[in-house]
Amino acid sequence: MSASKVFVARLANTPVFDPDGDRVGRLRDVIVNFRSEHAPHVNGLLVEASGARRLVFVPMQLVTAIGSAQLIVEWDEVDTRTFEQRGEEVRVLADVLDRTGVLRDKKVRATIEDVAIEEDDAGDWSIGQLYLRLPRTSKFTFGKAPTRYADWDEIELDIEPGDEAQATQFLTAHSEMEPSDLADALLELPEGRRLAVVEEMPDERLADVLEEMHEDDQLVIIEHFDQERAADVLDQMQPDDAADLIGRLDAAKSAALLELMEPEEAEDVRMLLEFEPNTAGGLMTTDPIIVSADTTIAEALVLIRRSEIAPALATAVFVTASPYEPPTGRYLGLVHFQRLLRYPPHERVGSILDNRVEPAHTSTRDIDVVRSLARYDLVALPVIDDDDRLVGVITVDDVLDHILPDDWRAKAAADDNTEGLGPVTAAISLPKQANPTPIATEVRQRTGGTGRPPGGDRG
Repeated sequence: MSASKVFVARLANTPVFDPDGDRVGRLRDVIVNFRSEHAPHVNGLLVEASGARRLVFVPMQLVTAIGSAQLIVEWDEVDTRTFEQRGEEVRVLADVLDRTGVLRDKKVRATIEDVAIEEDDAGDWSIGQLYLRLPRTSKFTFGKAPTRYADWDEIELDIEPGDEAQATQFLTAHSEMEPSDLADALLELPEGRRLAVVEEMPDERLADVLEEMHEDDQLVIIEHFDQERAADVLDQMQPDDAADLIGRLDAAKSAALLELMEPEEAEDVRMLLEFEPNTAGGLMTTDPIIVSADTTIAEALVLIRRSEIAPALATAVFVTASPYEPPTGRYLGLVHFQRLLRYPPHERVGSILDNRVEPAHTSTRDIDVVRSLARYDLVALPVIDDDDRLVGVITVDDVLDHILPDDWRAKAAADDNTEGLGPVTAAISLPKQANPTPIATEVRQRTGGTGRPPGGDRG
């Protein structure tokens, strides 16, 4: 039986098994992230792999059962490379147990002897109670010192970080920032300290932050890393953002990084690099939710609920013929999220398609994409190739990043230019008079000249 609360010291050296019952290793530690305002978040487990004698990181999402005698993990999905600890990451057994701190209510020093990790209703794990050893209150030498339980926010720890002190303190203080805000905070640091901080960031967190930076700042960071670390970070980025960044590197570096990236991620990036940046192909991302016509509404809603899906991509599912990875089979249509909520769960998405939203072609100009999204109140626009295969989706945030000035993140510059800001942006110039675009003209022809928006019925 899997527990929703467990004390870490009791898990030390617990055997780890895969779902088939084969032993894959032994638990050596629990990895958490310190946060500025809440108890540390549990990232995963540190497992010593059987036979390999190396420490491997297992994300908590892959842990299917935690018991007193064994743990079960989806071992086939684990990245079995040797674990490298980053600045935001802390080992509970090695770094937290036996650490001292001051209890805020009693103003006495206590020692942490054990730490409980707890799972909430959303399936996220964090540190719960601490088991503390208090100072002796008796003058007698014999007998045990008193103990008590305390919440994380009841104790002020003595933090004695090592050589990465400044980076660790910065990451802890900014741990609950949105990626865009953390990007701004990093750019305010001197370059040397900024690079020291990003060296200690986990790949996934760094990828999210890089996506919020200007490409010139991205280049400084990526070129600072060795190629293996750079490739790991690029693997975690959205394919369109990774393609934009790799496209700024020289041919030799680009080729080397693509070889080191995961094959599926590298394939998406290579495809995106084939398109001009000012076209729909250059703006799109290759990670939409793609399903078959036989998928039920219940199954589609499960896909939309996944936490890793960007909000803009979660507004619709796109229906195609097989295969279901870009470039897919023939594009059939899409179903908006609201429409999914209006039909019974067993209904097939193929029966409620909204195929009036005309997809853009990979060669469609960026200005025509902008007009279509704005004119028809679209959040995401499908993109097809010459064979009517879905190759990607353009979202509103992709377009905003494209049309806003390069320095839009700089608040001071934006404030200085507010009064004189016109329709001209860094990427494209919008004409003052709206002329019919190729997409709009084609829509009118297909709707009998009514001018009815292709996405007018949002449901």
